Amino acid sequence: MTNQMNLRAGVIGLGMIGGGVAVSLARRGRVPAVYDVRPDASANLSGVPDPLGSPAEVAKESDVVMVAVVNADQAREVIGGENGLLSAAHPALTIVLQATVALPVVHELAALCAASGVGFLDCGVTPGDKAAENAMVAIVGGDRATVDAARPVLDDWAKKVVHCGPLGAGMATKIARNVITYGSWRTVAEAGALARAAGVDTARLAEVIDTADPEGRTLLQLLRSQDPEGNLPEAMGRKIEPLMTKDLAAARDLAATLGVEVPLVEVAHTRAQQTLQLDQETAPAKPDDLHQFGLQMMDQVYGPGFSAGVQGSSDPFLDQTIDYLFAQVWARPGLSVRDRRLLTLGVAATVGRAELIQIIAGGGLVNSELTPDQLREAALHLATYTGWCKATATHAGITAAIDAHTDPKEQK
Repeated sequence: MTNQMNLRAGVIGLGMIGGGVAVSLARRGRVPAVYDVRPDASANLSGVPDPLGSPAEVAKESDVVMVAVVNADQAREVIGGENGLLSAAHPALTIVLQATVALPVVHELAALCAASGVGFLDCGVTPGDKAAENAMVAIVGGDRATVDAARPVLDDWAKKVVHCGPLGAGMATKIARNVITYGSWRTVAEAGALARAAGVDTARLAEVIDTADPEGRTLLQLLRSQDPEGNLPEAMGRKIEPLMTKDLAAARDLAATLGVEVPLVEVAHTRAQQTLQLDQETAPAKPDDLHQFGLQMMDQVYGPGFSAGVQGSSDPFLDQTIDYLFAQVWARPGLSVRDRRLLTLGVAATVGRAELIQIIAGGGLVNSELTPDQLREAALHLATYTGWCKATATHAGITAAIDAHTDPKEQK
C-alpha cells in the first residue's frame, strides 16, 4: 500500500482551477504529473512540469488525479476514453472530479471507475480564482475510506476539505451553493437599482453591508437556524414574519414610487410565509370547529377584526360563506392569499360592485400584499377587459380602499 505522505498527484486540465491546483501542489512539494490538450499549458505555471502525452500517462505516474475539465463529455473522454485514465489505471488510483456536471453523470463516471477497481470522488471547488493560493474549499462526495485515502493530496491544494456525504453530495452541495451565489447577485442587482433610483451611491450600500454583516451572518441565518431535516423553529418564523413582510412591503412601495422593477422583492414578499415555513399553517387538517376556522381565515384574508361583523349570525348563506368559501377554498394550498385575491378582484370587476372591490382591495392593503400604485394599475388593466363603465366602479372601490387605508382617521 502506498505511503500517504508519498502519494503521487496528477492534474488533468490546466485552466484556471486545474492550473491553480497544480501550482498549489508544486508549492507543497507534491509536484504533479499533468496533462492538457494545449502542449504549452504549463508554461506560466510556477513549478509545474510540461504536460505528458495523454491522461493514461498521468494515471501511470499518479495515485490521486484531479480532473478539472469543463464539461461532462470532456470528463468522459479523459476518464474512460481510448487513452483515458482508466486505460492505464492501477488498483490504488483515485480520480477526483472537479468539473461541475449533472448528478447522473457523477454516478455514471463513478460506476465506470468502480468497474476498473478505481476510487472516485466528486469534488466541487470554490472560489476558483484562489486555486493557486491553496485557498479553495474542496466540496467532496464519496465514501469515507476513499476520502481519507486521498486526503493528503486534497489538503495540499485546499484550505479546507468538507466531506458532504456519499457520491454526488459534493456536486449537489456545489450546485446549491451556486444557487445562493447567483440568487444573491439577482438580489444585489435589484437592491442596487433601487438605491441608485433613490439617489444613493451604491458604494455606500456596499459599505453598510460590509460593516454590518462582514461574515454573511444575516445571509445564512435561515440556513443555520434549520435543523438537519431543514425545519425552522416555528417560534422563530413567527417572530421574523412581521418584520420581514413590513420591510419587503416598504421596498415594494419605494420601488413603485421610483418606477423600479423588483420582481424578486415581489416573490420574497408574496412567499414570506413559505420561506419561514408558515405558509401551510391554514392548510393542514381543519379543526373540529370549522366555522371558527373560517372566521379566522376571513380575518387573514381581509384583515384583523373583519369577521366581527358576521360572528354569531344564523344566516345559512353567511354560514356557508364562512364554512366553505373561507375555511375550505381560501385555505387550500397551491395558491397564496395574494394570488386568490387578484383572481377575486378580477371577478368582482366584471360585476361592477364598487363596495365588494373596496373590501377585496382593502384586504390587500392591510396585508401589505398590494401597494396603492399596484391597485391603481390593476384598475386600469381590468378596464380593458371589463369595459370602461364597469371599470369606473372598480376604480371607485379601489380609490375608497386606498383612502380608508391611508386616512389616519380610519386607522385604529
